[in-house]
Amino acid sequence: MLSGLASAQTAPARRVMPVPAPAPQAAAPVVVAPVPVQQARTIRSLRVQGSQRLEPETVLSYTRLRAGEAFTNETIDQAIKDLLASELLADVEIDTTTDDVVIRIRENPVINRVIYEGNKRLKNDKIQKEVRLAPRQIFTRTAVRADVARIVELYRRQGRFAANIEPKMVSLDQNRVDVIFEIDEGPKSKVRQINIIGNEVFSDGKLRGEMATKTSSLMNLLSSNTSYDQDRLAYDQQKLRQFYLTEGYADFRVISAVAELTPDKRDFIITYVVEEGPRYKFGPVTVDSAIRDFDDKRLATALAIKEGQFYNAKAVEDTIEQLSETAGAFGYAFADVRPEYQRDREALTMSINFHIGESNRTYVERIEITGNRQTQDKVIRREFRVAEGDAFNTFLVKRSQDRINSLGYFQDKFEIERKEGSAPDRIVLAANVEERPNGELTLSAGFSSLERFIVQASIRQRNFRGMGQTVSASVDYSSYSKSVELGFTEPYLFDTNIALGGTLFRQDYNAFNYIGSDRSTTYSQVATGGQLVAGLPLTEYWTLSARYTLRQDNVTLDRGSFYSDVDGDGDLECDPLKAGRYYCEAVGNRITSLVGLSLIYDSLNSRLRPTRGQRLSVGADFAGLGGEVRYARARFEGAKYWNVGSGFIASLTAEGGYIHSLEKRADGIEPVRITDRFYLGEPQFRGFDIRGVGPRVQRIGYTGTVAGGNQALVTDRDQIIDDALGGKAYYLTKAELEIPLGAGAQELGLRPSIFVMAGSLFGIRRPGKTIEFAQATDSAGKLLFNADGSPSLLPKDNFLKDANGNQLYLYTDPSTGVQSATPCTVGFGTALTNCVGTSINPIANAQTAPFFERFVGDSAKPRISVGFGVNWNSPFGPLRIDVAKALVTVDGDDDKLVTFNVGTQF
Repeated sequence: MLSGLASAQTAPARRVMPVPAPAPQAAAPVVVAPVPVQQARTIRSLRVQGSQRLEPETVLSYTRLRAGEAFTNETIDQAIKDLLASELLADVEIDTTTDDVVIRIRENPVINRVIYEGNKRLKNDKIQKEVRLAPRQIFTRTAVRADVARIVELYRRQGRFAANIEPKMVSLDQNRVDVIFEIDEGPKSKVRQINIIGNEVFSDGKLRGEMATKTSSLMNLLSSNTSYDQDRLAYDQQKLRQFYLTEGYADFRVISAVAELTPDKRDFIITYVVEEGPRYKFGPVTVDSAIRDFDDKRLATALAIKEGQFYNAKAVEDTIEQLSETAGAFGYAFADVRPEYQRDREALTMSINFHIGESNRTYVERIEITGNRQTQDKVIRREFRVAEGDAFNTFLVKRSQDRINSLGYFQDKFEIERKEGSAPDRIVLAANVEERPNGELTLSAGFSSLERFIVQASIRQRNFRGMGQTVSASVDYSSYSKSVELGFTEPYLFDTNIALGGTLFRQDYNAFNYIGSDRSTTYSQVATGGQLVAGLPLTEYWTLSARYTLRQDNVTLDRGSFYSDVDGDGDLECDPLKAGRYYCEAVGNRITSLVGLSLIYDSLNSRLRPTRGQRLSVGADFAGLGGEVRYARARFEGAKYWNVGSGFIASLTAEGGYIHSLEKRADGIEPVRITDRFYLGEPQFRGFDIRGVGPRVQRIGYTGTVAGGNQALVTDRDQIIDDALGGKAYYLTKAELEIPLGAGAQELGLRPSIFVMAGSLFGIRRPGKTIEFAQATDSAGKLLFNADGSPSLLPKDNFLKDANGNQLYLYTDPSTGVQSATPCTVGFGTALTNCVGTSINPIANAQTAPFFERFVGDSAKPRISVGFGVNWNSPFGPLRIDVAKALVTVDGDDDKLVTFNVGTQF
């Protein structure tokens, strides 16, 4: 049977010898009679009844009753209290009818199991860490009530103030019980409303936007800050104060902040009462320095805050940091910068004097590195821009911090701690690192709008053997590309400041176009080779990089689709009618020997996810040091990042390149091969399809008949063969703003951004026409035109010839109906000398239907797109979604509104 435990515990009964009351007196004047003093009695014997697990001696040890000693009602009462206080007994009775005292007890049961029912948001292991009840312990109602309170508190920490805990007990044999906590978790208690009273300058909405706590609504669906949190309430008061102080309201204060729970315990209503006060401006801003190296007036002139500006507490904090950094750059690590305020309540001005206390020039006593279990000390120390014994410099310490962060081996937002040394002019720099896993094993499958289904397997160790080396291997497979790559990089060769890396690769790439909804492969390119890269730092920010690449490219076309007997000699050749002359010229096996140099400037605070700094790279490559390909290529890349405040990150990136052939062609064909040119489109140019920008040849067919003069060009874009040719020059720029979201979205790994992009691809020679079609004429020889004014074209006759140049004819066997090619105009034979038969054969002619071939897209005019995108570290891999609208295009460009990648890096 289940019995409730919520009722109060009743007091135990006790039995003692009654004491007779004095006999009533006759009526008389009222006289207060003294209470007779109870006579003490002596315990003749002492016994315990009802014990099962407890030894009688154990029970007696909790009392002061002993055989042979005197007792009174008071001592008996005290004994009962002592026994109940032991929490071993459920009930106690002491029989003192005779001097043979009997203690009758009922033991508390032993807990067999503790069971939790109805808990979904809190798992058993989290609850068990807080409760005291456990199997094989003594059961008491006091302990149950205490554990109920603890479980309720756990749910309140989660914002579930409506949680209800009902404890129950199941009696078992041998005085055992199962304790069951029936839990009704209830919904999270959300913040229904935030009221602000007393604000006149700023609206309620503006002030709510400054708070971490958000009201429960569709707009805040992903936020985890819609539940009530007492600590967050205090934090929001501080946020309000900070906001008003940055707006000049130095007297602002929060008079009260009250959170009321609705009767159903589902929602909170929070009310703030504030007093804004007047708005202040900066009065005179001065600097008073006790350090002789500093000129007070020059320092004051260089400050960002000026007299007459509205008071801003954040600007004051930034100025303190600026002065501290300035002092640190001169070697004063412990410069004491204290602002001295003078408030004029009548003039509403706040004058500030920044006092820089006297300080000693500081030197680095030692550099302490702790927390690195795998990474060797030298890997961290070589990133420090200061050494032990050097003069302290805040700029160099900050730079050291950025370089260590850029390694990506340690925790985010790593900071170098400054400690006082053994003397006033000594400082200790402490790098307490927390290593993160640097080995990556990826087995993934995904879907990409570029390459459809993708399978990837890669392994990479970015801190191999704890020496900062990078070892990698990867295999990628999709319907249109396959690659295998092995790489190794040593950032400090032989402990010198020279980086050396190498890569071996094999890449199988299929170019394609669309015919209707079908994706058709055009040419296949198999590249096999390797690359060596060396880097030499010239200064702190400038690096010279050299590279050498040796690769073999084998470009092929499908023989069944793009080859035919062009000259009639029986050998199949690439047919320009089917493939286009620009693809036919690329077919072949070539070796490229490429050497290049790059000059790089890099001041980014992190190479993984920069928020400030800039990077510039200018490089040139020369192909022709051996091999069969000759060209020179130049490229540049630039990026700048700003932290614009409140979590917003702005960035501006630009890149461009130009390639020039060193080969001379007299046949008018573009000397830069199609496989060596630049291409532009998805994914680097959002808003456009893959290879969707730049020069291209479109082959557009005709509908209708020649005789009727109703030929018309195909207008359905999906029915137009569109081949991207690439370009010799390109440029691309992007301005992007990363937008911070609430804590809930950040926990999901969401990073949205808005952007605008502009770029172009251009600069190749116009290709010659693949084929000329004759214009139809009427019986009088007059040229015919279509209804739209375009010339009416005749199909192209492609008369078939044998290996000797003889025209072929089609012979039909009268017995079987099978057609065969023969040089005989009459009859059949394999040569003109053995023609047999009387049938007249029609000429063998593979006509080519007329089509219009146009060259478009070769323009330096900028294409422009705008849009927004989201990065998401999803459970099934990194995901990037972009929605971009192409605002400015050129005839022939392929735009695309939505692009995404799943399961690949972006």
